[in-house]
Amino acid sequence: MDEKLISDALNYHALPRAGKVDVSSLKPCRTERDLSLAYSPGVAAPCIEIAKNPDLAYEYTTKGNLVAVITNGTAVLGLGDIGPLAGKPVMEGKGVLFKQFADINVYDIEIDAKDPDQFIATVKALEPTFGGINLEDIKAPECFYIEKKLKEEMKIPVFHDDQHGTAIICGAALINAAHLTNRKLENIKIVVNGAGAAAITCAKIFTQLGVPHKNIIMCDSKGVVTKSRKDLNEFKLEFAQDTKLKTLGDALKDADVFVGLSVAGAVTGEMLKSMNKNPIVFAMANPEPEILPPVAKEARPDVIIATGRSDFPNQVNNVLGFPYIFRGALDVRATTITENMKLAAVKALAALAREDVPDQVVAAYRGTKFHFGPNYIIPKPFDSRVLLWVAPAVAKAAIADKVAQKPITDFTTYVDKLASFQSSGRGFIRDTIHQVKDRAQASGHIPKIVFPEGRSEKILRAVAMLMAEKVVEPILVGYEPRIREKIKELDLPILEECKIADPSTDPRAVKYADAYYDWRKRRGILKQEAARRMIDTNYFASMMVALGDADALVSGSTQNYAEAVKPILDTIGAKRIASGMNIVLVKNRMLFFADTTMNINPTAQQVATIAIHASRIAGFFKIKPRIAMLSYTNFTSRGDNPKKMQEAVDLVRQRFPEMIVDGEMQADTAVNVDIMERLFPFSRLNEGANILVFPNLDSGNIAYKLVQQLAGGEVFGPFLMGLRKPAHIVQRTGTVEDIFNTVALTALQTQIVKDLENTKKGK
Repeated sequence: MDEKLISDALNYHALPRAGKVDVSSLKPCRTERDLSLAYSPGVAAPCIEIAKNPDLAYEYTTKGNLVAVITNGTAVLGLGDIGPLAGKPVMEGKGVLFKQFADINVYDIEIDAKDPDQFIATVKALEPTFGGINLEDIKAPECFYIEKKLKEEMKIPVFHDDQHGTAIICGAALINAAHLTNRKLENIKIVVNGAGAAAITCAKIFTQLGVPHKNIIMCDSKGVVTKSRKDLNEFKLEFAQDTKLKTLGDALKDADVFVGLSVAGAVTGEMLKSMNKNPIVFAMANPEPEILPPVAKEARPDVIIATGRSDFPNQVNNVLGFPYIFRGALDVRATTITENMKLAAVKALAALAREDVPDQVVAAYRGTKFHFGPNYIIPKPFDSRVLLWVAPAVAKAAIADKVAQKPITDFTTYVDKLASFQSSGRGFIRDTIHQVKDRAQASGHIPKIVFPEGRSEKILRAVAMLMAEKVVEPILVGYEPRIREKIKELDLPILEECKIADPSTDPRAVKYADAYYDWRKRRGILKQEAARRMIDTNYFASMMVALGDADALVSGSTQNYAEAVKPILDTIGAKRIASGMNIVLVKNRMLFFADTTMNINPTAQQVATIAIHASRIAGFFKIKPRIAMLSYTNFTSRGDNPKKMQEAVDLVRQRFPEMIVDGEMQADTAVNVDIMERLFPFSRLNEGANILVFPNLDSGNIAYKLVQQLAGGEVFGPFLMGLRKPAHIVQRTGTVEDIFNTVALTALQTQIVKDLENTKKGK
């Protein structure tokens, strides 16, 4: 490591507080009542229940979501036997990864015991505390014995990640590299260099995937592992071959795959030149691989290479495995981790790598785009979909192997739950998608959403995701040959079936121009201008919605807000006043902020209308509206804005006396029930507000962006309210995921609006 990295790492671990992990409470402990529940006397109640039925420990304690990361420090990273205390930073780091990627709690435990039986006895005695055991950094061959004995004697999952984690990621990489080079696993020849725990387990998983045992040559520091050698332990003997090959160089001649878990520089470019066409090289020695990718590519430009390093493509990183394997195992309360559960993880990772890579992954890697191919054969660690693919696959395998004590029956709901681990917003959107699908099935109508920016990469990627989910019927607007060309360039074959409306050739353009001219002829629009505007994709798409050829419109990914909103207002139009609203999820609360995009300084009448519109949107999500009219004072009416907001309260109450609305009030009063009850017990907002209406555009826009950036709030929208038909504008800086979310919510809106219209018509 260079000096700067060393310095940065030491500061990272030391400042501002020593270490990387902390313990936080799931339950409040702020009052005397809380204390009596958290500890004595209330704590006796779950103790009594668990004594009667030990399985209730999973209901009343954190056991079911708690994993021990345990080491004796005999094989820490590439540092060797440095002892359990020196290995503690690694164990803490493992705990961070469990929590970050799978929301699993961890205690790191460092045991001063080199004797395997003493170590086994200590770990076994910890079984009441934990839902699973992750063994870490234990040297071979003792690690094999330790894991085997613990798996036999414990009724919770035991997993030695140094063995199985690397093997699982390697297995996924091998499946995809073989696919890209048109190889069948039953025909390939593999050379494994290194005969430690990870190398031996990699060889085992390769055979489970279909590679013949005889096609795997293993090498250690003394050369090829052959049956004639007398220095082999039982684990190496399993892969000893009857061969005259002596050296690694000999073994690599005409080999298809090199798997390195050994030392830096073990392989040369000359050795690679002796391998078969399109060689596959997994050089995973740390911190320096057996051969650096630039050296490998210079010798063999046709090579597919993976390493253990993040600064090269195809990083074989165990974080793609252990958090999700334990997540799936814990969620079905598995008693062990079977071979089929590991293979399920392998296959899920391999399949995911072939999917289109979402925008948030690109953002996490500084804009680098990934596409299945020689430089992308395994998913990236910060791909949030790994949890949603691997954990369910592992859980299903556990159920099939009959080691699940609590089988999952509804995997759709389970995946939604996993998404909510990552963020409440993802759970919210998945719930929205299910609602849209259920409503579409009941009505026989899938929402038609039109996209004026048909050539936008972000729009196309979002539409591809929507089509994969079968949640809407998308219509792309634009010059069809260019759109088709872009679809091909982005390699989005699912979009080949997507409808495209080309204003330059679509016969509806004449009808749209006539209708638009009829609406706008007394507002300065000539017939020729109306026809010209229908060539504009924004106007054409807006007219599709206005005349019922589409249910809704989503735009804004390539243009500023004002440019995108004008055609919508000119065609679809507003009933009274158009306004903007954002949905904000923060600390398990859903809030609606309005107006955040449209009206610079609305009047009291306009504020009242904005509040009413927002209350209807809240109703879409079955939320009872509680509206706070915000200002810088509490119930004083002193000043223009306070007076305006109190007038708005009166206007809403006149139109809807039953509606819960109050103000003017300060923002903290609106959302803090304690303040409201203590200082303003007369207010009807005794449960706190969920709709926050701001006195002007400045305050509304500033507020939601501050919550998003500083308070960890998840923001959806903005959404346009008050239009005659649904149309929404995403932010130009928004991601593919933002567009996807907006469309999902728009689809739900169109369905609810149609239902309300049908109810009014008596259908």
